[in-house]
Amino acid sequence: EVQLVESGGGLVQPGGSLRLSCAASGFTFGNYDMSWVRQAPGKGLEWVSGINTSGGTVYADSVKGRFTISGDNAKNTVYLQMNSLKPEDTAVYYCNAKAQFMGSTYDYWGQGTQVTVSS
Repeated sequence: EVQLVESGGGLVQPGGSLRLSCAASGFTFGNYDMSWVRQAPGKGLEWVSGINTSGGTVYADSVKGRFTISGDNAKNTVYLQMNSLKPEDTAVYYCNAKAQFMGSTYDYWGQGTQVTVSS
């Protein structure tokens, strides 16, 4: 069974930090591109950051310089270190795994973890 389990969310004051984790199981983690996607209250999904199978990373302009994505293939886990948090970072954060094999796309999502930035 494929599972992506996010953790590490919570309530933090503006300027604070959180580290999100996404533990993967049920598929070959190292073969998948991993991303973090968020959804703020009343808004659509917003892609935040991604890391590919070669370790290359990309970020949305809104989080560049503040967030860092990393992966640990030995632990089948991807992380999102979030620093200098702002109220506009408040959202449910989802982990996504995606790959293409033999002409088919495999796309998995976690259940999300809530991040609230407020004083």
